[in-house]
Amino acid sequence: MEERRKLYGKYPSLRKLEELGDAYVEWNDGREPALLRWLYDHASFPQMRNNPRVICDAMDEYAAQHNFLINIGPDKAGKVAALISEKKPQIFVELGGYVGYSALWFGNALKNAYKNGNNDGDQAVYWSLEADPVFAGIAMNLVDLAGLGDIVKIVTGKAAESLSRLKEEGKLAEVDMLFLDHIEDLYVTDLKVAESLGLLKKGSIVVADNVLRPGAPDYKKYVEQHPSMETRAIKGLIIPGEFEDEIEVTEYTA
Repeated sequence: MEERRKLYGKYPSLRKLEELGDAYVEWNDGREPALLRWLYDHASFPQMRNNPRVICDAMDEYAAQHNFLINIGPDKAGKVAALISEKKPQIFVELGGYVGYSALWFGNALKNAYKNGNNDGDQAVYWSLEADPVFAGIAMNLVDLAGLGDIVKIVTGKAAESLSRLKEEGKLAEVDMLFLDHIEDLYVTDLKVAESLGLLKKGSIVVADNVLRPGAPDYKKYVEQHPSMETRAIKGLIIPGEFEDEIEVTEYTA
């Protein structure tokens, strides 16, 4: 009981989980539009313009104090951002953009990795694919607020359909880093779509969130048994709550 009191003291939004039990809803109950209004009324709003980290910090505050958000959270986001800084992918694609938190974190990391361009002078691009048009609209708003519109491109539609369309339109020829953060049951299906389209090559990296919680056992089995992949797990925390999770990082070796 004492540990629970400490948890709720730090993350009051989680009290609803105890009160509602199995009836608790984590997303798409109106909290996402409420988040956007809350951000625009926030005392630090003037500092949010062209500052992705300030926006993400405020989103974390909302998630901890008001309503839990199914964002990747600062702990795991920092670890993926470090991977972006190390690998410097030029073309980054995420499946499941939600309201733009990861696009702000990782788009900013990508922009910083390519501040001076690459050897060819090309600019990195971050494609954020989100199925829900309301969530995509919120993400577009926050990407513009953060000043990342030159890097981050929001695409509305189901992941498999959007990947196919971007490939067909000549906007997406290959992917250096693919981030899976949508419905866990679709991880394998949509990864296979990316493979069938020829988007993934030797050296391409796939990063999958939530493989431990809520879990993606079929995906873990697929990448671990794949003859052209090397995979490893990075421990991370789901915040608010500081629940343990894993990020699966997989590289194509052939």
